[in-house]
Amino acid sequence: MSQPSTTSTPPSSVPISITPPSHSLSPPNVPAPPSHSFSKPPVTHVYIRRPTPTTSANPHAPVADDPTNIGDSHVPDEVQVGQRYNLRDRTVFGYPRVNDVPAEPFTYQEAASILEWQLAMFEELAALDRTGTWDLVPLSSQIVPITSKWVFKIKTKSDGSIERYKAHLVARGFRQTQGRDYDDTFAPVAHMTTVRTLIAVVAASSWTISQMDVKHAFLHGDLHQEVYMHPPPSVDVPPGYVCRLRRALYGLKQAPRAWFERFASVIHVAGFSPSDHDPAFFVISLHAVVLCCYMLITGDDPDHISHVKKQLSEQFQMSNLGPLNCQRMLSFSVSVHTRSLARSALGDHRTAATPMDLHLKLRPSNGTPLDDPSRYRHIVGSLVYLTVTRPNIAHAVHLLSQFVSAPTSVHFGHLLRVLRYLRGTSSQCLFYARDSPLQLHAYSDSTWASDATDRRSVTGYCIFLGSSPIAWKSKKQAHVSHSNAEAELRALATTTSEIIWLRWLLADFGISCHAPTPLLCGNTGAIQIAHDPVKHELTKHIGVDASFTRSHCRQKTIDLQYVPSELQLADFFTKAQTQEHHRLHLVKLNASNPPPSP
Repeated sequence: MSQPSTTSTPPSSVPISITPPSHSLSPPNVPAPPSHSFSKPPVTHVYIRRPTPTTSANPHAPVADDPTNIGDSHVPDEVQVGQRYNLRDRTVFGYPRVNDVPAEPFTYQEAASILEWQLAMFEELAALDRTGTWDLVPLSSQIVPITSKWVFKIKTKSDGSIERYKAHLVARGFRQTQGRDYDDTFAPVAHMTTVRTLIAVVAASSWTISQMDVKHAFLHGDLHQEVYMHPPPSVDVPPGYVCRLRRALYGLKQAPRAWFERFASVIHVAGFSPSDHDPAFFVISLHAVVLCCYMLITGDDPDHISHVKKQLSEQFQMSNLGPLNCQRMLSFSVSVHTRSLARSALGDHRTAATPMDLHLKLRPSNGTPLDDPSRYRHIVGSLVYLTVTRPNIAHAVHLLSQFVSAPTSVHFGHLLRVLRYLRGTSSQCLFYARDSPLQLHAYSDSTWASDATDRRSVTGYCIFLGSSPIAWKSKKQAHVSHSNAEAELRALATTTSEIIWLRWLLADFGISCHAPTPLLCGNTGAIQIAHDPVKHELTKHIGVDASFTRSHCRQKTIDLQYVPSELQLADFFTKAQTQEHHRLHLVKLNASNPPPSP
């Protein structure tokens, strides 16, 4: 790495105590060593594991879904224990390990004695050197350096086998001080509704989506502030010297922003422009589309897409992952699903036909407080991410997430029901139809005073592009409604706002939406108020929502239509369903088991 211009210059070589062994076990894709000299410690190709906990699952013990039986003595059979297992929250740290996949080390000292992790650390250090991540400078009294740590992760394939060992050097950004070593930190992230809309458009247009990956993405971001860091473990530097960071490092507060700025500048030179409605979504003459965070590239001109890939590869070290497939898109959801099941410590193999009981009313005072609420919080947090691709659990997760601050045994019991439902529907996914008409239509629904504690209502909506669901939500309303019509009108206003944004977003795709978007509602009173200023005395306190919806009715943005309750798909996002209705709604949402892989 380049050295600073100072009167006291450190040695030209920076010894690094990680090298790829010279024998045949070295993988062929390990990068060539940097120009520095490296020390070569002896390598022992062994795994050092802690003993497996002696506590074993009792097959005759009560199952874990009994809310009163969530102690520490029951270890689930489903989870194979690696190096570490937390008996308190029954969590395998990181993702659950199966078969012969070893657990991930927590410290540099643990990893330094294992060949695969030595190679992974060497690859990371080589990338840091290649991108000129830091210079070595003398430590002065004005410098306040932060520290760093190694983070280790085993990447697995869809069948559970090992894909590669990954080591990241992560800065401890929580030690940074605003105004000294960082300023702005915001970085745009592509909205998941944008991703689903993109997939629906691609399916209807019979395009293909290419997925690419930027290796060491954050290392391409330039830092504009002075950030200093103590040398990490495995890097030997002269006494009294620290690292002056020139490139963004994982863990820095401004790292995502620095990477996005660099990526956006490269894309701009290539002729792309960001969307005004999703700044992480880029278009160019309707030929190609790029989503920054997920590196999805698609369009109707294969030659131009190839040109874009070439331009990106000239600026970044890229991996071409090929055409996007259902299995890769679902890998995130499957990982979260598996982790949630592991954390729940389900002690049986039962499943549930629906995620919630009918007419379920939960209160903060139900049951007894959990001794360790972290398990409940971890599972709910995982399920929130899972709702990105699983609308069938959106309302149940919305309801259970309201109790994460003080969960009880009753709440935990209902959470286990959601996981049992997921166990029985683990292979379900959404399908996006080919040659589907690119026209929006939406369903809007609301409960009335359904929350037993504060009497607020719940808004639910789902929006389709053709036959493909692209947006859905289950959310408690901000205010108490005096009537069912008032609650439904608030839901209509929320759904109308989402429709307006989607119409703008589709325009960026080159899809015009001249016709009004059908918006189906099951409340005739709300539809009447939205059409005409009737019953003024009863609705003047919700005049903003009523006027907003009414103005877009008159502008032909939306077309309000009545739908009977048995056909109201937004019911899926406001209340529990019978088994028959739940199955019917899944079919209408295009959610079913995926076809077998070719």
